[in-house]
Amino acid sequence: MKTRFLKINPADNVAVAIDTLSKGEKINIDSDEIVLIENIPAGHKFALKDLDENENVIKYGYPIGHALGALSKGGLVNEKNIKTNLEGILDYTYDPQLENVSSNKTGLTFKGYKRSNGDVGIRNEIWIIPTVGCVNGIVNELASALRNETGGEGVDAIVAYPHNYGCSQLGDDHENTRKVLRDMVLHPNAGGVLVVGLGCENNQLDTFREFVGEVDESRVKFMITQQVGNEYEEGMKLLREIYDVASKDVRTDVPISELKVGLKCGGSDGFSGITANPLLGVFSDFLIANGGTSILTEVPEMFGAETILMNRCKDRETFDKTVHLINDFKNYFTKNNQPVYENPSPGNKAGGISTLEEKSLGCTQKCGKATVQDVLMYGDRIKTKGLSLLSSPGNDLVAATALASSGCQIVLFTTGRGTPFGTFVPTMKISTNSNLYKNKPHWIDFNAGVIVEDKTIEETCEQFIEYIIRVASGEEVNNEKHNYREIAIFKTGVTL
Repeated sequence: MKTRFLKINPADNVAVAIDTLSKGEKINIDSDEIVLIENIPAGHKFALKDLDENENVIKYGYPIGHALGALSKGGLVNEKNIKTNLEGILDYTYDPQLENVSSNKTGLTFKGYKRSNGDVGIRNEIWIIPTVGCVNGIVNELASALRNETGGEGVDAIVAYPHNYGCSQLGDDHENTRKVLRDMVLHPNAGGVLVVGLGCENNQLDTFREFVGEVDESRVKFMITQQVGNEYEEGMKLLREIYDVASKDVRTDVPISELKVGLKCGGSDGFSGITANPLLGVFSDFLIANGGTSILTEVPEMFGAETILMNRCKDRETFDKTVHLINDFKNYFTKNNQPVYENPSPGNKAGGISTLEEKSLGCTQKCGKATVQDVLMYGDRIKTKGLSLLSSPGNDLVAATALASSGCQIVLFTTGRGTPFGTFVPTMKISTNSNLYKNKPHWIDFNAGVIVEDKTIEETCEQFIEYIIRVASGEEVNNEKHNYREIAIFKTGVTL
C-alpha cells in the first residue's frame, strides 16, 4: 500500500506529505496520533510536535533551520515560519567518517567508442566550436550544411555550440572560457571537432591551440575566418575531412569502470531528497564500487551539508581543498554584495523546500556514501576515479556544462519541477515524482517517483543501471531527441 506521509529519520520533528493531506486528518507516527490543523500539500512538511520559537526544525536527522515563532503540532512547516541557521565563513574541523562502498553486481559493460589516447566516449559526434561569439552565425551555418550534406550517417550528431564569450574578457573570465572550450575539444564524446576563430579576438586561435595541447590532427582542425578567402568553403572542406574519419568509428564493449557521470539537480521539490537524489546516491556508489567515476558540483547547494562532505574526504589535503571550495564560493557572494544564503528558489519553495540547509541535505545525497577522492576547480578535468567535487555555481546550464567539461560523458539530472534543457553531453532527467513523469514524458527520461509508491530504491536502481547502460551504448535521451544542446560558461567579472 502506498504511504501517504514519511518521517525520514528517527530524529526528525517534521514529516513529509507524500500525497496532499487534508485538515482534520489523523496521522499515526511512532505510536503518536497527530491531527492535521491545516492542509499539507504533497512534498511539504508538517510538525510532529509543538515547536518553540527558535527551536531547530529537524529533517534528514539534521537541523534545516529554526522556528520563527511557536509552531503547532500538525501544522504546515514552510519558508514562512522557519529560517536558516546558516552563517558566513566558518572554521571547520576534519573528523574523518569514511565508508567503503561495494557492489554485488560486477563485470558489466557498455558499448562505447575507444579513443586513441585511451579515453572512452559514449557518443561519436562532430562538434563545431567557436573561439568567440562573433562567429556564432558561421558555426551554425556549417553545422546545418554538413547535416544536410551527409544526413548525419555514421555519426551520432553534428552540432555547433555558439556562446557569447572569447573576447572583451579579463582574468578569470577569459581563463574560464579557454578552459571550457579546451575541455570540449578534448572530450571523448566528440569523434571530431572543428574550432572556428575570427582572428582579432582575445582568445587567439594560435595561442588557444597551444593551450589545448596534443590532438589527433585528422579529427581536430582549426580555422581562422579572417585569414581564409571564403570561410564557408574552407570550413566545409575541413569538416568533410573530419567526417570521413569520424564516420568510420564503431562501438565496442567497454567495462563500466570507464563511465564518468556528472550529478546535478534542478527545480527540486520536497521529494528530491527522498526519491531521485538518493537513487543517484545508490547508483554513484555502485559505479564507484565498480571502478567508475562520479562528480558532484553546485557548491552553493552544499552549504549546510558541507561538513558531511568534508568528513568523507580521503585525507586532510582533500579536506583542506573542500574547505577552500566552500569558503571561496561564500567569498564570491560577499564580494558581490549578495547574501550567501539567497536560496531556495521560488520553484523550490512551491515544491516544499524551505531553507538552503534542507535543499543541501537533499542535494548532497546524490553522491551516496563514497569517499571524496579529489576536488576540482572550475574548468579542471577529472584526475582520478571515484568521487570528486567540482567548483561551479548551482545554475543548471552552467553547472551541467562544467560537469561535461570535466570529462563526464553524461549528466544525471534530478528534478521535481521539470526542465527540457541539455548540455553538450546527454543530459538525463530523473523525476522525483510520478506526476511530473506523466505530464512531461518528452522531458523526463526516468521516473524515481515510484520509490514512494510501489518499488524499493534497490529495485529502482536495478532498472536505472540497465537504463544507464542502454544510454551509454547509444540510446538517446530526450534532450538529444529534441536537439536541446547548449553550453553556458561561468562569468564573474567585467566585460570590456
